[in-house]
Amino acid sequence: MLANEFVNKIIGHIRTVESEERESIRQAAEWIADSIAQDGLVHLFGCGHSHLLAEDFFYRAGGMVPVNPILETSVMLHEGAVKSSKIERMAGYAEHILDNYTVTPGEVIIVISNSGINSLPVEMAQAAKAKGLKVIALCSSAYYGDETRHPSGKRLRDIADLVIDNHMPYGDALVEIPSSSVKMASGSTVIGSVILNMVMTSAAEKLVERGIEPPVYISGNIPGGFERNQAYIDKYRKRIKHL
Repeated sequence: MLANEFVNKIIGHIRTVESEERESIRQAAEWIADSIAQDGLVHLFGCGHSHLLAEDFFYRAGGMVPVNPILETSVMLHEGAVKSSKIERMAGYAEHILDNYTVTPGEVIIVISNSGINSLPVEMAQAAKAKGLKVIALCSSAYYGDETRHPSGKRLRDIADLVIDNHMPYGDALVEIPSSSVKMASGSTVIGSVILNMVMTSAAEKLVERGIEPPVYISGNIPGGFERNQAYIDKYRKRIKHL
């Protein structure tokens, strides 16, 4: 079954990431632990489907509390998928988006872009660095040889302080359809979620090693969950825009 082929390929890619990206994930976790230990935030940004990962790690049970998703509606799909793709390729927009959020030097931003060649993710990395943030790129090495769409000639990986390779194939889709020239079943969202969970849990581990209680939401549907989470919300509401 093609369904089993997809599962097997995803598992294989997870194992590849676990093996090949161990050091990058360790370093990302170290930077995030440093930021949280100093009462800083972790910022997440992506366009199109990549923004799903920014939402996935924001305000959810089992998630790190000081996560600030940069949710620009013009590059989400619900306001027009084609429009989103066009805006992602535009230059000169990222700085205006970032100015709407509270960021502090020394904090970390993870910019998610499978190809890493479109203008908006590149410029978001540039704008974040200009404000003193450490920039982590989550992208695929399959596109490293592709020409960037940004006027600077730089790709996301050229700007970032650290790159985590999701090891997705060119075109993202994983499963070949028999008697057809097309492939289906994109893997970048699944792999991206796995990678970010690896990073965040490793950061929590490093905080514990320093004697710091990791700030983590718990389900509001279990006893004491709402009260615990409300204390975090009260602390971060003025700094995390979408709370």
